[in-house]
Amino acid sequence: MKVLKFGGSSVSKPERIRNIVDILKSYYAEGEHFTVVFSAFGGVTDMLIKMSELAAKGNESYQDLFDKFSDRHTKAVEELLSDEYKKEVLPQLDRNHEVLRNLLHGIFLVREASPRTMDYVLSFGERNSSFIISFVLRQAGIKSAYLDARKIIKTDKKFNSAKVDFELTYQKIREYYAEHPEVQIVTGFIASAKGGLTTTLGRGGSDYTASLIAAGLNAKVIEIWTDVDGVLTADPRKVKKAFTIKNMTYAEAMEMSHFGAKVIYPPTLQPALRKQIPLFIKNTFNPSFRGTYISNQSDPEGAPVKGISSVSQVALLTLAGSGLFGVPGIAARLFGALAQAGINVILITQGSSEHAISFAVQPQVARKAKRQVEEAFQYELDRNIVDPVKVEEDLSVVAIIGENMRYRTGISGRLFQALGKNGINIIAIAQGSSELNISVVIPQSDETKALNALHEAFFLSGTQELHLFMVGVGLIGSTLLKQLKAQTEFLKEKRSLEIKVIGLANSKKMIFDKEGIDLENWQTTLTEGEAISDLPIFVARMKEMNLTNSIFIDNTANEKVASYYESILEHSISISTPNKIATSSSYLQYQRLKTIANKRDVAFRYETNVGAGLPVISTLNDLIGSGDEILQIQGVLSGSLSYIFNHFTGDRSFSEIVAEAKQLGYTEPDPRIDLSGMDVRRKILILAREADWMLEKEDVTVTSILPKAVEEAESIDEFFLQLEAHNDHFEQLRANAEADNKVLRMIASLDETGKAQIALKAVATDSPFYFLSGSDNMIVFVTARYKDRPLVVRGPGAGAEVTAAGVFAEIISIGKFLF
Repeated sequence: MKVLKFGGSSVSKPERIRNIVDILKSYYAEGEHFTVVFSAFGGVTDMLIKMSELAAKGNESYQDLFDKFSDRHTKAVEELLSDEYKKEVLPQLDRNHEVLRNLLHGIFLVREASPRTMDYVLSFGERNSSFIISFVLRQAGIKSAYLDARKIIKTDKKFNSAKVDFELTYQKIREYYAEHPEVQIVTGFIASAKGGLTTTLGRGGSDYTASLIAAGLNAKVIEIWTDVDGVLTADPRKVKKAFTIKNMTYAEAMEMSHFGAKVIYPPTLQPALRKQIPLFIKNTFNPSFRGTYISNQSDPEGAPVKGISSVSQVALLTLAGSGLFGVPGIAARLFGALAQAGINVILITQGSSEHAISFAVQPQVARKAKRQVEEAFQYELDRNIVDPVKVEEDLSVVAIIGENMRYRTGISGRLFQALGKNGINIIAIAQGSSELNISVVIPQSDETKALNALHEAFFLSGTQELHLFMVGVGLIGSTLLKQLKAQTEFLKEKRSLEIKVIGLANSKKMIFDKEGIDLENWQTTLTEGEAISDLPIFVARMKEMNLTNSIFIDNTANEKVASYYESILEHSISISTPNKIATSSSYLQYQRLKTIANKRDVAFRYETNVGAGLPVISTLNDLIGSGDEILQIQGVLSGSLSYIFNHFTGDRSFSEIVAEAKQLGYTEPDPRIDLSGMDVRRKILILAREADWMLEKEDVTVTSILPKAVEEAESIDEFFLQLEAHNDHFEQLRANAEADNKVLRMIASLDETGKAQIALKAVATDSPFYFLSGSDNMIVFVTARYKDRPLVVRGPGAGAEVTAAGVFAEIISIGKFLF
């Protein structure tokens, strides 16, 4: 015998009922012996509750809901059954509806819906659906009969969630099925107490009905048909990459159901477990899919973690004080007081110091629990040896579950690392000695983020996902987006890395897409977007989305954007930026940003601040990290100035070459930032700080190359006019250098005393800077190890392509850091 159960979503529409008929006809044709339990049509139970509540409040609109309830079932009969069967079904439905109408009118008159009355009201949902479907199956050629579960399932009189009398129920089931060989179509959820009063088994009780019937008949299997492909590794509404668990043990399924896995009603497993009856969780809308198989068979070679689940809303209460230490019976008094008040405890944790006991309950009973516990410990409270019970709300419990976690090392470490890397604070931890479950209490706002982080850590170790939020889509930003698009498939296939751009902003518009912005059409999407660009809102939205492995990309040279770095890092979001403003501001602010990043265990990367795509900062850090001593740093640190002076050979004017460099995107939008040495000063300042010299910008001596009139021009246009007027000045500098067989280079230097200076120098062929070409940068590190033959880093130091490539490399690097 097989026992099948179909949930409300499976029977919510006539076409779905027809799908079930096809499934059952195939079973019937194959000679299977089965019985079927049905829930009420989808949404009907909620409708019955609502109309009862309205009636109890004296609101006559309950009648409108009743009419919808009645019409829905009548229309189902009209659509599903032929005239022959309608004649038999519709009169019985009318009688049911008349009884319900009178019952609701009674509630309306007395202004009360007692638990006993509500159980009777709710029974009409299952009674109607099962009665109708029994005739639909009979019409399809299956010898079926309607069975009101109140005849076979017997309970106490605890209405709304009655306790089953197992011995009497199993006896009734065996006797009834022995006398009725037809395929029984059974009402789920409802039962009866001694004397015939209608009771219910609690929301989700239709699964329990199926399990009780299976246990009573010693069935070979229970099939729970729902609207998903079995038990998933996590809630698919919160974790998009959740997938079906093929096999589970009863213990694992019990834990998953306790922690919110909606496809399993917790009491369902108890009768099945006692009789060792396996369960299949299957999908009505994908009947060929195997689903999840639950049995007593474990797989010792399987994954250590089977699933991740959560309880979305809990309150954490803590009883603490010196009066708890070493005193026997404290836990008994605490939990005895809660049990006496009927308060269920979701999670318990206590430290070895015995100074405090924390426990989680549902938020709606938190205040009641506090009162109960404080009353139980009034003696200790009066003597100040126990503190008032502390209540923390807006929390969630997240649990990883799996029998194979037992004796596997590193599971807890991976859990804590995944949460820590994403800035999720753990408020409490609980793990039993069975090692079947590790539970953590976290802020409710971080629940979805935690589920995704843990799912990625335990199930998607082969594929990682980064979420980018990018401000600035000019030359560098647009080039970076182009590079990301070009490398998408390669990164997925070869590096198992998926990079999604979630937010984009320029000076006018901003857009967000949690699933990832289409990089093929991002320009159109951004231009046509309705949201006006607003940096505070952009940052707030990024924080609010609270996605795992988030990276903020700042492609601007904007001081206001840099001012948000601190709050972004504090929110455990990594940063990659070619914007030099933050790292070259005050040393205290530079140090603060680095400290926050370390404290939050996120990445703050700015390699492109100094050498565009060149590994300058990373090389310096490697030298220092390996114990080398920095004696001197010299460098041509500006790709734009390198380009300008490498092309200033006498055949064209200086102003003409500067204009060309600006047009190519080598210079800052305002070339004076480059030519004044301001940009180079920022870079040498950053290198000095990375080398542990606490320099401020005032400590860097800059010898200006610009005539005063050029430097003080009021606009960029005026600057170019003045630059053109002073072409002779620059030509004279070039000619003097050429006369000595030298070339001009803007060189920054830092010596072992921490003295930093920038000046335009004429260098001969014995200088490594003599042979620079294009927009190349060159950095020379003189160290204790590289004293006689300095370490040289050379390559393109300007341009959107190389800078974007540098940011791209940092994104990959941050990915490795986070994972």
